[in-house]
This record gives sequence, C-alpha cells and structure tokens, in this order.
Amino acid sequence: MLMPLPATLSALVADYEKLAAEQAPDDELHGQRIRDLTYTLCVSTGTRTIDDALTTARTYLNTHITGTFAPAA
Repeated sequence: MLMPLPATLSALVADYEKLAAEQAPDDELHGQRIRDLTYTLCVSTGTRTIDDALTTARTYLNTHITGTFAPAA
C-alpha cells in the first residue's frame, strides 16, 4: 500500500488531534474540517475508521523513528 510522506501524515494527525480537542460543536466549518481530515486519514492509511487510521498512522510514523515496521493487528 502506498503511504503519504511521513511529514504529510504527521501534519494530518496533528491537525486532526488539534481540531478534535477544540470545543466547537456549533461551528459547521469546524465539523467539515474534522470530516475532511477523517476521510483523508482513512484513505491515506487504507482504513475505515478514524481510530484505525490514527493507530496505523502512528505505527507507520513510529517506523521512521525506530526503523522497524510492524503493521497493526
């Protein structure tokens, strides 16, 4: 499977985590951005849920620190 550049994937994860931590329940732009990031992370990691996407992204990014890749089970 093709994966995005580590810098790109890292930025997507950081953006998602930042927006997920913000309190903006009535802000449509905020909600759309979260949905867009969720979709992009899922497509980028070949997963169907944001939890799986974040786990896969973190595992993949960790390989660039440790040099070993072990796909999530």
